[in-house]
Amino acid sequence: MTHQRTAVTGRGHLDDHHHGHDHAHEQGFRAAVKEIFAPHSHDASDSVDSALESSAIGIRAVKISLILLGITAAIQAAIVIISGSVALAADTIHNFSDALTAVPLWIAFILGTRAATRRYTYGFGKAEDLAGLFVVAMITLSAIIAGYEAVMRLIHPQPIEHVGWVAAAGLVGFIGNEVVALYRIRTGRRIGSAALVADGLHARTDGFTSLAVLFSAGGVALGFPLADPIVGLIITAAILAVLRTAARDVFRRLMDAVDPQLVDAAETSLAAQPGVVGVRSVRMRWMGQRLHADAELDIDPTTGLQQAHEIAHTAEHELTHVIPKLTTAMVHAYPAHNDKEPSREWAAGR
Repeated sequence: MTHQRTAVTGRGHLDDHHHGHDHAHEQGFRAAVKEIFAPHSHDASDSVDSALESSAIGIRAVKISLILLGITAAIQAAIVIISGSVALAADTIHNFSDALTAVPLWIAFILGTRAATRRYTYGFGKAEDLAGLFVVAMITLSAIIAGYEAVMRLIHPQPIEHVGWVAAAGLVGFIGNEVVALYRIRTGRRIGSAALVADGLHARTDGFTSLAVLFSAGGVALGFPLADPIVGLIITAAILAVLRTAARDVFRRLMDAVDPQLVDAAETSLAAQPGVVGVRSVRMRWMGQRLHADAELDIDPTTGLQQAHEIAHTAEHELTHVIPKLTTAMVHAYPAHNDKEPSREWAAGR
């Protein structure tokens, strides 16, 4: 044995989400607008005690949102039949196909419940982040399509028929997608799923597209036909703003980024443990909706092997109580007098 280390698994409890997240949220109209385009990112939000419970909540969110989007698409399809609008039919098909982006996320939630294997020793939590990449790709495609169509309508104006029905379909699409967006984003924050939050943002971009339909129809009804392409360009810019937020959160997860405040909270907790002289390092990484931590501590070199083991074990146990969604931790204990080599007595197990 080259140095003292122990590992502990378990789920701690976070009191009212104040550990490591004491910062105040902005308020007012500006903050509300910012929340729409760039929702406040919580690496670990409300406490959900079980990884299986988190996955079950995520799967339920995907199922319910698919039902809601299915109802929205069905209403739009009924309006298409009544109005006979080809443009509306294309928009309805687009919304329906976009709703299916939740399917890869559903599969990822199921994979995330599988136990670790000798090949995938950390489990299958990263499947969720890969699904998040697919969602980001779909948001990017939505921005490209919206921008292209807006530019083409600006160059080659086209009349909008059945203005009243078009406006009705736009309103239905916006309400349906925004309800789903809010539900997915809030659930994703609750269980710590960046991919589910990204999928909520994707639903929001579809809502923006439907809102563009509504505004465009209103502009045309008021005798301003250029309202259609102009609103389309504005919506494209809005989608790009949402894309930035979604891509940032998903890529941070893929790169094992965590909120620095969580690291600060972990260092403070470890440094306060009896027998700990200093904290050399703290590393954390996400595995799906759960966190894993590795830490190196300096302790009194006169400490015996058994006592060093107890210090490390206690530190790990306390860490799972302080850091939300931290389910596994490993602490390495080193004698404080030597920065490079563990003591010979510890190495000998004495």
